[in-house]
Amino acid sequence: MQVRIIAVGKIKERFLTEGIAEYEKRLTPYLKLAIVEVADEKRGVHSSAGQEQLVKDREGDRILAAIPEGAYVVALDVRGKEMSSEALAARMHDWQLAGTNPVAMIIGGDLGLSDAVLARAALRLSISPMTFTHQMVRMILLEQIYRACRINSGEPYHK
Repeated sequence: MQVRIIAVGKIKERFLTEGIAEYEKRLTPYLKLAIVEVADEKRGVHSSAGQEQLVKDREGDRILAAIPEGAYVVALDVRGKEMSSEALAARMHDWQLAGTNPVAMIIGGDLGLSDAVLARAALRLSISPMTFTHQMVRMILLEQIYRACRINSGEPYHK
């Protein structure tokens, strides 16, 4: 199975880059993973609603350009569907059985995703009703993908 994570911005904190690298390594036996970073749009501290929408739209254009043709798109969205780890594992198992390749998982910037990206998504997934930085979400998502792979392989996943 091929999974492409498309994320806005670079990871700046060392502890996150180390955690992400660890989960990338752990996922190697289970699936083909690619992480694509698209540039975040610079803006002032006190941006208007219109300026913020423009930022989301520009980042959205970059995201859409990074989605492989024919990909099944999962947009991480706070208003999306919440799933347990077991439900995500089952969904990933279904994708694998159906030959769904690649799966593109989208992480927006700090303002979220543009309407165009959300419209392109086949699934809108919420990691949690809690708020996390978009940089932390990348590591959390990788951990959940790893956990799903372990569940689907019948291996212990709770450590």
